[in-house]
Amino acid sequence: MTDDVLKRLSDEGVAIWLDDLSRKRITSGNLAELIERKHVVGVTTNPTIFEQAVGRGDDYADQFRELALRGVTVSEAVRMITTADVRDAADILRPVFDATGGRDGWVSIEVDPCLAHGTAATVAEAKQLAWLVDRPNTLIKIPATKAGLLAITEVIGLGISVNVTLIFSLERYREVMDAYLIGLEKAKERGLDLSTIHSVASFFVSRVDTEIDKRLDAIGTPEAKEARGKAALANARLAYQAYEEVFGSADGSTQASGRWAALDRASANRQRPLWASTGVKDPSYPDTLYITELVAPGTVNTMPEATLDATADHGEITGNTITGTYEQARSDFSTLAGLGISYRNVAQVLETEGIQKFQRSWDSLLNAVRHARPTKAPAIAD
Repeated sequence: MTDDVLKRLSDEGVAIWLDDLSRKRITSGNLAELIERKHVVGVTTNPTIFEQAVGRGDDYADQFRELALRGVTVSEAVRMITTADVRDAADILRPVFDATGGRDGWVSIEVDPCLAHGTAATVAEAKQLAWLVDRPNTLIKIPATKAGLLAITEVIGLGISVNVTLIFSLERYREVMDAYLIGLEKAKERGLDLSTIHSVASFFVSRVDTEIDKRLDAIGTPEAKEARGKAALANARLAYQAYEEVFGSADGSTQASGRWAALDRASANRQRPLWASTGVKDPSYPDTLYITELVAPGTVNTMPEATLDATADHGEITGNTITGTYEQARSDFSTLAGLGISYRNVAQVLETEGIQKFQRSWDSLLNAVRHARPTKAPAIAD
């Protein structure tokens, strides 16, 4: 029964990706087992994930020692450690990548979050990461800041596949899709093979409920309490509607934009919506809420292992749970507006906090490497 639930989810057109990576997952065979037994077809990483991985156990001790002996800087050491893990994970997922024609089998690695508001630096970092990992099934994660949008266009235009991360608002999501299309048009002008360029747009889910529920609790009225736990699903569902407006719906009821149709004829790939931050933060909500209620073809759901296991154990897959919900989603947002909650402000707060969180995790990761003290070797240099 465990595998049947995840298979049903996969059969509905949802690609199951794991939102975690560590050296132990790679060397123990755990990642390979998840691919084989739990229908995992991709991996996402971020600075927080690597911070936690490096802080657990001695899996990186040998590499710490070798890097210290070479006298590399802390930032260089971090990049050597993280790209090594991503490269090895990409090799494990390569059969999936080949079998799906590049649709799945991806591993994501994020640009330095301290560069989030610098376009040129983000482009340079993306090119460096793609070169360092040197695997065709690598997605470079770029945050959807204003500066990031320009970087996404440039990086896609160079033929580098991108995972756009930290998307919270529908307005920004439309800008992300536009940045992707402009990038594909640039790549086409350069004579690149569009069929080799892929992208996902990571729409963060649970954090929306966390922020809005906090504001609803402060209001405290019965209407506010009734509105709890609805915003994140409404946001994601309306994002899927926006996706259909650009790329067309699976059932043909919504036609693709003329702009996308021209790129489609040139063998370009759709930029799939990816549901990120799908671990439930409020224990009063079902632990599979952001999985079972966000089922639709052509999507990706990247899950922490606990959420993956919960879905496998007791998730109920009832078919497409997005199409046909758009009117209710808009109504849920109207209720929030009537309660005085600013959607635009929520999205801005979440983007700012998201960047800051990743920057703090990046700094912690640097400190973890800086203070590593391998035996018979000097500390890694600053």
